[in-house]
Amino acid sequence: MNQDDEARHDPSDRGATIRAVPAVTRAIAILKLLSRSDAPLGVHGIARPLGMVPSTCLHILRALVAEEMLSFDPATKRYALAGGVVALARGMLRKDPFSNLAQPVLDRLAAEYSATAIGVEIPGLDHIVAVAIARPSHALRLQVDVGSRYPSLISATGRCIAAFGGHSWREIERRFHGLRWEDPPSLAQWRADIQATKESGFAVDEGRYITGVTVIAAPVAPRERVSHALVIVGVSEQLRRIGLTEIGTTLRAQASALSLQLEGG
Repeated sequence: MNQDDEARHDPSDRGATIRAVPAVTRAIAILKLLSRSDAPLGVHGIARPLGMVPSTCLHILRALVAEEMLSFDPATKRYALAGGVVALARGMLRKDPFSNLAQPVLDRLAAEYSATAIGVEIPGLDHIVAVAIARPSHALRLQVDVGSRYPSLISATGRCIAAFGGHSWREIERRFHGLRWEDPPSLAQWRADIQATKESGFAVDEGRYITGVTVIAAPVAPRERVSHALVIVGVSEQLRRIGLTEIGTTLRAQASALSLQLEGG
């Protein structure tokens, strides 16, 4: 494969070989680290957990500050995410077909069920990302923001990915053992849940991921490729009164309609 062929090679293809670009990889690692940090960090506080040479880290930090991705406080000599990151995210969401189509659906679901409704993007088996959210005016309001990331296979969304994502069971099982639940299911229980998800078209997690909280999810799969999911999160007792099957069936129908709309786009 020559250089031009490699440039045209689609990295979204499963099994594609992607050539690493160290400076880019390190810059992204810095941004991810600071996004998870509760406070700004200094050079050594960034370089150490990333296994970077401090001088190399400093050069990348300065470049990110120049590009307005990071801010630097000369008094504390610490770095934090800056507005450039928000501008990029807003630009992406403004042009993202799923976010624009899903938002009115989520608004209706949140109002109807007095629960938090979330649209998530599924880049792969590493993590999912919340890209659209609707919160109820009353009842439980979970701390979820656009941009929040979660392990791909966790909770109800994870069951949908395992059921419909086309991934090998060996890879799914390996990642399952690294998940953290408040009330973890056994592998056999989880596998049975995945089978139930395949049969119903939606998944339910009653208190496994978070005690007292039920999560219901349905996959959005344009062209039969799971790319997103619709998720309802609420107090278990409240959602049980409404009916988990009723909510799941509605969610499945909405997700299916969104899949068709995305195919048309």
